[in-house]
Formats: sequence, C-alpha cells, structure tokens
Amino acid sequence: MERTPISPTFTDAFTADLGGPRAKAFFAVCEREIPWAQLAESVKDVFVEGDAAKGGAPHWPLVTMLKVMLMQKWFGLSDPMAEEMLKDRISFRQFVGLSFDDKTPDHSTISVFRKRLREHGHGSTLFDKTLSILRARGLVMQEGTLIDATIIEAPLGGKRADGSSTTDPCASKTYKHGRAYHGYRAHVATDPRSIIKDFIYDSASVSEHLHFDTLAAAEGRAIYADSGCRSKDRVEKLEARGVFAGICHRRVRGQKELSAEQKAFNRLVSGVRAMVEHPFAWIKRMTGGRTRYRGLVRNALDFALAAVAYNFKRSFSLTPVQ
Repeated sequence: MERTPISPTFTDAFTADLGGPRAKAFFAVCEREIPWAQLAESVKDVFVEGDAAKGGAPHWPLVTMLKVMLMQKWFGLSDPMAEEMLKDRISFRQFVGLSFDDKTPDHSTISVFRKRLREHGHGSTLFDKTLSILRARGLVMQEGTLIDATIIEAPLGGKRADGSSTTDPCASKTYKHGRAYHGYRAHVATDPRSIIKDFIYDSASVSEHLHFDTLAAAEGRAIYADSGCRSKDRVEKLEARGVFAGICHRRVRGQKELSAEQKAFNRLVSGVRAMVEHPFAWIKRMTGGRTRYRGLVRNALDFALAAVAYNFKRSFSLTPVQ
C-alpha cells in the first residue's frame, strides 16, 4: 500500500516562496521537463500491493523516492546527507512533495528502496526509459557515436582483526600512464552532444577493447574513439559496413612518429570525441571519482542512476535535433 502524503497546510502555504533561489529554479525545470509518472510506472513492481497487510508500513510514493534518488546524484548526497537535507532545506522538501507536517524518508528507507531497484534490475530500466523519453523529444542525435571508458577507483581496504580483508572483491587492478588503479571501469557511448546512449560497467582490469564492439554495434554512420581502441581489424570491419572509423591513430612498430596526415586526422577526431568526456567529468565531480558501495552490481546501479541524472540535466540545455 502506498503512503498518502499529508495535504499542504498553512505552514506550507506560508513558506511556499522560501528556499534557495538556485535550487528552486533547478527543481522547477526538473518538474517541467521530467515525466516523473512515466519513470515511476516503469519500476512500479518494486512494491507489491498488499505488503502492508503483512504488517509492514505503507511505502512512500514511487515518484517521491525516485526524486530522492536523482536529487542525491544532482547534489552528490549520501543517504544520511539526503535525509538531513530533506529535513533542513525547504526547496528539497518541496521538490520531493513533502509537507512540513509530513515525516521524512530516513536513510535506511532510501537504502532499502535502492536495494529494491537493484534486485529488480531497474538501473537499466530507468536508464532505458530516460533515453526513450529524450529520443521521443528529438534530443538525442541519431548519427555518430563517441566511445570511451573511465576508471572509477574503489578503496583499497585493509585487514580486519580476524585476518579477513575489507577490500571490494569485485574491484580489480589496472595500470594507466604508469600508475596503478584499483576499482571499476565504466565503458560509455554518447551522441555528439554528450548524451549517454549506452554503457557497460565492469571491473577495472577489463580492457576498453572488450566492450567497444558492443557499444558500437548499433551505429551506422560514424564512430569516434581514442587511439587505445584502434586496431586494423576493427577499422576494416567498421568501414566494411559503411561506418566512418574516427579512431585516433597511434604509432605502430617501427614508426618513430605519426605522419602529418595522421596528426591532422587525430586533431579532427579529438575535437569531436572530446564531448564524451563531459559525462565523466560531471559524474566524477558529484562522486569524487570513487565508488560508494562494495560489489559490481551495487556500483553498476549507482552509475546507472548517475547516468539518468546526468542525461536529464544535460537535456535541459539542448534543443531538438532538426
């Protein structure tokens, strides 16, 4: 059974115009541009009607909890911080639909809701639904795919008193530019305006080569990527199906330096593929570039929610593709 929010009171009417102006302005755009009911409908099976009859309390409205999930990503909030903000900030409370006389979802409620999303595989559901909404509005470019991967570090952990380790068992080690990293790798495909079209979240030791072809499979016009993804076989296969292989050149064995033509090609490609860095920069700024949870599935859901939040925020500044 869904909890019924308390109707607005005199206190709500009195404080309706209060709250931080920047946050209120941003939340107003979110209310106008995000079809919350559609998102909630896509994950409605996270709650089974009749749960309350078994002794459980009525659950919070799906729209309220989804707003909390995305609010956390837009403002870089942990579960305890989200609870605190909902109790402390008027604009946050108004955004999720809480009256001043209403209770507040606590950090454990937020955590349990995220667990339900994870158990139902709804990270992908929400990402796919978001992309479908943006495509229907003409905000996703249909031609051109930019592919890249980024490392998201996980804590190294330490030894417990019993000799066991707190290290995330799903995280792994990789090396880049002479430095060792421990964590995960997010493989991402965007359109030329940096809307995330697809992603694969995996352990850090898994090379970006492994998932490249999967991310490129649906593109029929042009692929852009850095030199780490270039191979003769890959370029030939892309060109064989009529796809422009905008993958930067790198020196091959016996080649002291790139030719002038190769350098010019790389400058052209780099100017386009730079847009794929935008979601990485935003997500890492919100998360500190580190994982928040242990385990591949938990962190993959966290990245999916971040991708949903990013795509909607990015879409606010875009005009429909002509």
